[in-house]
Amino acid sequence: MAELKLSESRDLTRIERIGAHSHIRGLGLDSALEPRDVSEGMVGQGPARKAAGVITQMIKEGKIAGRGVLLAGQPGTGKTAIAMGMAKSLGQETPFAMMAGSELFSLEMSKTEALMQAFRKSIGVRIKEETEVIEAEVVEVQIDRPAVAGAASKTGKMTLKTTDMETVYDLGAKMIEALGKQKVQSGDVIAIDKSSGKITKLGRSFARSRDYDAMGPQTKFVQCPEGELQKRKEVVHCVTLHEIDVINSRTQGFLALFTGDTGEIRAEVREQIDTKVAEWREEGKAEIVPGVLFIDEVHMLDIECFSFLNRALENDMAPILVVATNRGITTIRGTNYKSPHGIPIDLLDRLLIISTEPYSEDEIRKILDIRSQEEEVEMSEDAKVLLTKIGVEASLRYAIHLITAAALACQKRKGKIVEMEDISRVYGLFLDVKRSTQYLMEYQNQYMFNEVPTREGGDEDEVTAMHS
Repeated sequence: MAELKLSESRDLTRIERIGAHSHIRGLGLDSALEPRDVSEGMVGQGPARKAAGVITQMIKEGKIAGRGVLLAGQPGTGKTAIAMGMAKSLGQETPFAMMAGSELFSLEMSKTEALMQAFRKSIGVRIKEETEVIEAEVVEVQIDRPAVAGAASKTGKMTLKTTDMETVYDLGAKMIEALGKQKVQSGDVIAIDKSSGKITKLGRSFARSRDYDAMGPQTKFVQCPEGELQKRKEVVHCVTLHEIDVINSRTQGFLALFTGDTGEIRAEVREQIDTKVAEWREEGKAEIVPGVLFIDEVHMLDIECFSFLNRALENDMAPILVVATNRGITTIRGTNYKSPHGIPIDLLDRLLIISTEPYSEDEIRKILDIRSQEEEVEMSEDAKVLLTKIGVEASLRYAIHLITAAALACQKRKGKIVEMEDISRVYGLFLDVKRSTQYLMEYQNQYMFNEVPTREGGDEDEVTAMHS
């Protein structure tokens, strides 16, 4: 009898994309805002992380708004990682919008409109409203099903009680469907929003805890509600100003939030919304939550965008602007003038500048360890030493890119742990910037449209100059 070979089955129920900063969980600070050596995916950059932590704390306490922060440093020194750490530290309650400076030039709208939408995505509105809620324990649910298929819809009755009273409610088809979706049964404690009919299962009554011999770990027991069945409760909704703009824009409407194609929103719509939000604030129905707008590659913006940012930061409802750049003294786009980081001096004067420094060899090793763990790649000690050396001599980003490639090379030779030979193999296959530039200089005459003049004995200097 022929031997039956079963192919290896893969569990595809949980597939996650591993991004460049998917290992970042926060800023890695303790309660006194002191940076830990290695924490929450962050390594090194102690002063920059501490400064970002102070800014984050001020945002949480609502003590800062309409300010700007510049993250300035060489390529591959963790500027975007710090911004991501700030976003994780702030949590879901604080709006955080991210964009790259180059995005503005590829959108089908004006640059200032794209910036305005980004600003309003980073400003949250916490709206408070009172609604009538029925909170009670379900005593009994009776559903009368029609005897003949296609006859009248289902009807039924539900008995609810609190510690003080008990009432029977008639059920319609929609309410029966909602109860079925939530799998509500006698003994459950539920809340029903009277305005929308939404049913929320709060848990199971303590009085019915002995109904079953075994319960799942997710079963939550709660006390039977006290007092009246119907109560008035304050409900809080958190939305961004941009979401309110889109919903109230006649040309777009609510569905534009799902497609992402919001188009340009008229200034009159925004003015009306700002007036209404100001009224809600005065009446105590809403409060503004200034969030964070992070613009990477800010040097890609032109003088028109910088002028807009200057004016926007003076607005009453401005978010915290965090920008990042890896440029030195360079030309301001749209002008012939040079300025530090390619940003006009008047805007630079408004920014708190946080500088990042190159990573040490020890820090590069720790980052590579974290990335190997994130990408689920086992690596020998010798391979890690070699990869660290490559990270020091070439760049950290190049070394990180080699991790997955080396894992594939290891898999190809049926290995379990990545060894030095795998690192050496992919190092030979994929060039870093320095070796690529050297190759171009060596064979420049064989390329089309070569603009670098050939000078005898000057190749070494040119390679160094181009790489730096």
